[in-house]
Amino acid sequence: MSIGFFNGEFIDIDKAVIPIDERGHQFGDGVYEVVKVYNAKPFLIDAHLERFEKSASNISIKLPYSLDELKKLILEVIERSGIKDAEVYFQVTRGIAPRNHLFPNVEPSFTLTVKPARKVPEQSYEHGVQTVIAEDDRWAKCHIKSLNLLPNILAKQNAVEAGSFEAIFEKDGFIAEGTSSNVFVVKDKVLYTTPLTSNILPGITRAAVLQIAREKGIEVKEEKFTKDFLLNADEAFITSTSVELLPIRSVDGHLIGDGAPGAITKALHQSFKAMC
Repeated sequence: MSIGFFNGEFIDIDKAVIPIDERGHQFGDGVYEVVKVYNAKPFLIDAHLERFEKSASNISIKLPYSLDELKKLILEVIERSGIKDAEVYFQVTRGIAPRNHLFPNVEPSFTLTVKPARKVPEQSYEHGVQTVIAEDDRWAKCHIKSLNLLPNILAKQNAVEAGSFEAIFEKDGFIAEGTSSNVFVVKDKVLYTTPLTSNILPGITRAAVLQIAREKGIEVKEEKFTKDFLLNADEAFITSTSVELLPIRSVDGHLIGDGAPGAITKALHQSFKAMC
């Protein structure tokens, strides 16, 4: 069953617990993580926890638990839930205090939920998904996994309403990332992805795919590329915790390659699933 946890107490997932003066609620003043659980085991949990701590530090929030304590809590929540294939969502905010832009002198607020993992239709992996390009109008610190996701939400909603699965952000003439994913391109058997800067999130699945590619002897280039380069790719795919590795069939109606998932994409996903 789905379970919630709020500031030291296990709660029913539907219980109302967020006070009006919660800074995450009023300002989006916090950061979050999502961990995928396979067969009751959280995947790449240490990497997620390290990114969580780094994101919190980047906005001057001290975590209320050590990383070891968080790991034990996550394992306990998974066991309590009994869900074998799950998603664990957790966030920390600056706390509960009367609304004021200045930092309050209060304890951070921590929330966690565990729910059944969201499923991507198998046909999306077999045939790939449609995507669209969107102007990147987000803030300048996208490497922080912040609760401030309104531009991502609007771009994703526009993409879905246009019949696509994902919107891919373009900034200053170069591809950045998706609204909730990192973007990869295969050209002449070389794997390309946008380099890590403050313009994109350092994806945990992104890092795992790069590791797998290097282990398989695939040449990897972390460098900027344009929309035209993406449109003329032999293969392309997106990665994230929830979708794993998902082939891109088209961008703005333009087929990538022959429109079918390519050999390198398939091989990387197969190896990733084995890693899971």
